[in-house]
Amino acid sequence: QVQLVESGGGLVQAGGSLRLSCAASGRTFSSYAMGWFRQAPGKEREFVAAISWSGGSTYYADSVKGRFTISRDNAKNTVYLQMNSLKPEDTAVYYCAAGDPAGSTLHEYDYWGQGTQVTVSS
Repeated sequence: QVQLVESGGGLVQAGGSLRLSCAASGRTFSSYAMGWFRQAPGKEREFVAAISWSGGSTYYADSVKGRFTISRDNAKNTVYLQMNSLKPEDTAVYYCAAGDPAGSTLHEYDYWGQGTQVTVSS
């Protein structure tokens, strides 16, 4: 069992930056791939980024490639999402998830956090 708690969301102006954190409980965190997804009002939850259990492989949605960076610290049981050059269309609730392997579809993940709101003003 893995419990996930996101933090770091907030209100930021377009062009700004935020860093999201996802703290995991459980002794098996390092064995899971981790992903970030987001859901805007009225839209389906979509893939943002994923990272393998070792951190050696990362994957990004085309919409965030070059602007967002996913990383993890297995010693701290935490995964991060550094978001730069934010745009109003990045506004959404951001969720972290744990699963195996590091995929881009929801069904590949077994555990989900409660989400953190990111709002980007124009």
